[in-house]
Amino acid sequence: MSQTLIEQEATEFRQKCVDFMEEHAAAQGKAMPGIDDQKAFLAAAAGAGLAGVPFDEEFGGGGLTLEHDKIWREVQGNYRMMTGEFIISHGMCLPMLNEYGTDEQKKMYMADNISGKTMWCQMFSEPGAGSDVASLQSKAELDGDEWILNGQKVWTTLAHKSDYGIVVARTDPEQVKHAGISMFILDMRAPGVEIRPIHQIDGGSHFNEVFFTDVRIPKDHLLGGYNEGWKLATAMLMYERVAIGSAGAGKINQPTFKLLKSAAEESGRIDDPVVRDQLMQIYSMETTKAMVAMRNKAEQKAGKTPGPGGSLGKLFGSNIAWKMREIALELAGPSSIAWDPEDGDGGERQRIVLNSFQSSIAGGTDEIQRNIIGDRVLGLPREPSVDKGVPFKDLKVGTQSS
Repeated sequence: MSQTLIEQEATEFRQKCVDFMEEHAAAQGKAMPGIDDQKAFLAAAAGAGLAGVPFDEEFGGGGLTLEHDKIWREVQGNYRMMTGEFIISHGMCLPMLNEYGTDEQKKMYMADNISGKTMWCQMFSEPGAGSDVASLQSKAELDGDEWILNGQKVWTTLAHKSDYGIVVARTDPEQVKHAGISMFILDMRAPGVEIRPIHQIDGGSHFNEVFFTDVRIPKDHLLGGYNEGWKLATAMLMYERVAIGSAGAGKINQPTFKLLKSAAEESGRIDDPVVRDQLMQIYSMETTKAMVAMRNKAEQKAGKTPGPGGSLGKLFGSNIAWKMREIALELAGPSSIAWDPEDGDGGERQRIVLNSFQSSIAGGTDEIQRNIIGDRVLGLPREPSVDKGVPFKDLKVGTQSS
């Protein structure tokens, strides 16, 4: 009897999700929703109890189970992605607040994050600390009831549109490089924060440089423990790889295959056996990636950091992007990367091809993902480390001269 009730509840919840998406997503048609549209969608979802489904109601969530969340993601997978710009805000910052934030921090920030009232970014990489994030030189020093932050970050996605960010900084240079780091919640509009957009090949500015000059952060905005930033940074990177690798993975889907199939039909090459073989390779790769992503989501415990398996989906997504770019260039030539501004779709396909280059860098390079998979998934020996046990102040990294 209880199983019947559970099935009935699941059916009713699924219908609720469908009804909501029909009202708030189907009306968008094929148009790519802008930030304002995405915020309106999230506000409506929060009002319906469909935003932050598995998070506590006390902190603005839906207070439901992971099974409810799975159903919600499956239903969303049948429509155009409505919250693509919030992948960092919701896929990385929100679970970090939920897992490591104090009750006061959760009450202050989670509800607005969930409802889209605020957008968040992540600030890890620096000019001298990209793949080796632990070599970061931005520093935070305690001054009474405030931390004073100085330094620079780079490749910060959507910093120019974000209200808050999560930043890691050096808090004890006497410690080895992984040990003397802490994580903070930062108001992106605080005095001393300067954001400079980076102009991209597709004409947009999705990434930014961020400079900190004597930025004051309240003492209680430390996220997690003092000098525990590397542990938290590792956790956040795990969330990031799952978020990137499982984007749109509420169900088995093949968006890149559909994009290329449409291009092949328009170019009259859909019956070319070589092209059909290439399309089926993409179809198989995307199907496999979606299945891996769904497994990662299923294995992720409520409120717990995901494991290193997220690197599998992240790396495979990069492989798909590289393969997609090769096929697109064969099918459409220069028109796969260039477009007339007067075109109705605004160059959406071309932007996808151009932006595919970032897939092997953003969220950790392909090389880093392979190291993680080899070390933490397959159990292979780690690479030699020349800075083990050396205090950070004695390392020759970044702009340090000694």
